[in-house]
Amino acid sequence: MFNILTESLIGITNANGTRRASLPEVYAALMTDEVEAFPALRPHQRPAWHAFLVQAGAMAMHQTDIGKPPTDSAEWGGLLRGLTSDWPGDEPWQLVVDDIAKPAFMQPPASDWTNYDKKDLFWTPDGLDMLDTAKNHDHKTAVAIQADAEDWLFALIAMQTMNGQVGRGNYPIARMNSGDGSRTAFGITPSLRFGAYVRRDMTVLLERASEITDNLPFRWDGLGLLWTEPWDGKNDKALILSDLHPFYIEICRRRRLCIHADSRLYAMKAGSSGRRIAAADNRGVVGDPWTLVDLRDKKGDKALTLPKGGFTYRRITDYLLSPDWQRPLLSVPNQVERNEPLVHLMMRGIRRKKGGQTEGYYERPVPIREKARNAMLRRNSTQELAEFGEIAKDRVEQIGRVQRILSHAIRVFVARGDDAKAGSVSNGYTSPWLNRLDEIVDDRFFEHLQDEFECDDVAERERVRNSWLLNGKDGVIDLARDILHAAEDGLPCPVVHRYKAREAAEGLFEGRLRGSGGLPFLFEEQGAEND
Repeated sequence: MFNILTESLIGITNANGTRRASLPEVYAALMTDEVEAFPALRPHQRPAWHAFLVQAGAMAMHQTDIGKPPTDSAEWGGLLRGLTSDWPGDEPWQLVVDDIAKPAFMQPPASDWTNYDKKDLFWTPDGLDMLDTAKNHDHKTAVAIQADAEDWLFALIAMQTMNGQVGRGNYPIARMNSGDGSRTAFGITPSLRFGAYVRRDMTVLLERASEITDNLPFRWDGLGLLWTEPWDGKNDKALILSDLHPFYIEICRRRRLCIHADSRLYAMKAGSSGRRIAAADNRGVVGDPWTLVDLRDKKGDKALTLPKGGFTYRRITDYLLSPDWQRPLLSVPNQVERNEPLVHLMMRGIRRKKGGQTEGYYERPVPIREKARNAMLRRNSTQELAEFGEIAKDRVEQIGRVQRILSHAIRVFVARGDDAKAGSVSNGYTSPWLNRLDEIVDDRFFEHLQDEFECDDVAERERVRNSWLLNGKDGVIDLARDILHAAEDGLPCPVVHRYKAREAAEGLFEGRLRGSGGLPFLFEEQGAEND
């Protein structure tokens, strides 16, 4: 029931409106760049849906040795069925299969229903989904009462391919460092449209498929769709990497969709005594083509665990330019993309804390122009990379310098103009204002960084940098000055002390900027012009 290969269950928005499509029709629409949106797809499900489409599509194409993604839905139906030829009834592609000994979509078969909980059921797809929030306010759960089959489809994919450790018997996926880790997606795309991104990643994955098996024991005839393999939850039946196809789509939970007497879908659950894939020692380094690898740990390499705050300009700069990180396969442009005027660096991920609870979904596309892309993403552009990295490092350091001066000035204001007491002012008074500056600068950091890098000579670069720092409108210092004035208007200070506090704070701010610990070269130029 609910066969995604033959039934039109998935909503697609295109230029003519919204229609329903089967999975093969979705692939055909993506390959012709018809898809504007998937209306039922929730933001945090986007990386899971994208990865599923890329891995399943690339697996199907590799099996039949097709070099170019087809645009015909019937051809896609044949390719996908080729992955499950042992199941002529399409059971692995059906959302509901009554026989527990047979697989259903993203739901492994089992010996019997013995361990499935018949009381604690999931009545909504968002209850089944991967999000587990601390106080149910990051993202409300179990509210999708009027759910369609596609809501369950997207929830199943996200839950099975992106989940961490959530309570006893619910183990994390292999593609994250730990139960509290993240499966982040870090790559490039020629466009922000769904079809262009999927097509590009499938093509590059097939072009560079052999690189995944260079250091890992995958097999090209290995298991690709893990939900087709029986699983009773026993630890001694865990799969190992040498059992798997390099593009494998994993599962981490024993779940089963059923139909109630009133025709509603619901899900049953069963626990397991261990991970589905015995790869905990790999710490998430299992060939995921989107995963950034942290090389800093003395205990060994590990997959990136997304820090709180997500993909900030400081972190992205580090990820791209520091030798402490190994960029994933799909973040390296192919030959065609190296000559494109613009691509986007796409970063996605969910932040978790201890206990597996989620702290936010982060998604950030960054437009990368040709010169910067070649420096950041090519592996053999050492000189350009060093040059670009030095510019980025200097800019980050100069922002930090302005922030420290701004912080000092705010503390002086809160201390009623007494610098001697400023050191005892709580960070709670300064942090929101420093964060505001960071957020504003972050918004266009990489655009401005590339402007400087693309300049032809040192003098032009200096002019662009100085204008970014101070231009009388939206330079970093201009913004910091505006934020200081806003802080003075918003922070508590007795009226009798306010004038003195404001004068002291602003005097310190301007003085330190012009001093040796600030950015005096900017004001030397201004002074020369005034003379």
